[in-house]
Amino acid sequence: MAKEPVRVLVTGAAGQIGYALVPMIARGIMLGADQPVILHMLDIPPAAEALNGVKMELVDAAFPLLKGVVATTDVVEACTGVNVAVMVGGFPRKEGMERKDVMSKNVSIYKSQASALEQHAAPNCKVLVVANPANTNALILKEFAPSIPAKNITCLTRLDHNRALGQISERLNVQVSDVKNVIIWGNHSSTQYPDVNHATVGDKPVRELVKDDEWLNGEFITTVQQRGAAIIKARKLSSALSAASAACDHIRDWVLGTPEGTWVSMGVYSDGSYDAPAGVIYSFPVTCKNGEWTIVQGLAIDEFSRKKLELTGAELTEEKELAYSCLS
Repeated sequence: MAKEPVRVLVTGAAGQIGYALVPMIARGIMLGADQPVILHMLDIPPAAEALNGVKMELVDAAFPLLKGVVATTDVVEACTGVNVAVMVGGFPRKEGMERKDVMSKNVSIYKSQASALEQHAAPNCKVLVVANPANTNALILKEFAPSIPAKNITCLTRLDHNRALGQISERLNVQVSDVKNVIIWGNHSSTQYPDVNHATVGDKPVRELVKDDEWLNGEFITTVQQRGAAIIKARKLSSALSAASAACDHIRDWVLGTPEGTWVSMGVYSDGSYDAPAGVIYSFPVTCKNGEWTIVQGLAIDEFSRKKLELTGAELTEEKELAYSCLS
């Protein structure tokens, strides 16, 4: 018996990431090759024509799993009945803008979208925030959608996780699928901490195989932290393809589960695990089963790592205060 279609919202759908993401969803990369979907695409009125062009292309691609497309500039129509929401739309930082200006713009965007999801999304809707500052945008969304369970609101650090896997696979000249259990701690920003202390290739620790602590504690970390900027410099555009792919990975593992013995990184509402600040959206190692994520507990944290976790936690606390000051 065929499955009922899942309604998936993509905001900012006419933008670069949206354009890369919607065909992946329609092809079954996000929710599985047997899961029909109805795509809800939202963008701002100036992008309405481009959004309609994306809809035309989706029709032209004749995806067997795609059972309908809603392309709209109306936030209520976009949010109605959705089971999964991928929040790609946001206000990007422009030259000469202060952090508070960017935060203020995003607070107002996420406040209105949160209200629409709160009132019109399907019960138990899962939300993934991609637009930066992703952790704090997700926190604002949580504040203004109180009936959506906190555990259903997450932000994307899977892109950083995948970047870390890619760096290790290149360094060791192994398949990326053989590298397991890197961790991204904290904020999706340049303070994030890519941690390989528990990562393995096969049954061997990555640290043992790399045999270069100076690289692992230095260049590896900064490469992952600053990869987005490096791609902008090379492409003259931000990383759209890899962000869209990571969003699919994040939702797929959340909905369908992580493989046994493997964890992934997700920005989730912090309960204070590993002494991270509680009450912010913080990236932890998680496993997923039956549509629920669980923070991996009991991992040893050395002194070098502890300082990194504290630094990124402090930035998230500061961002939270900045965002809340924009609400008053």
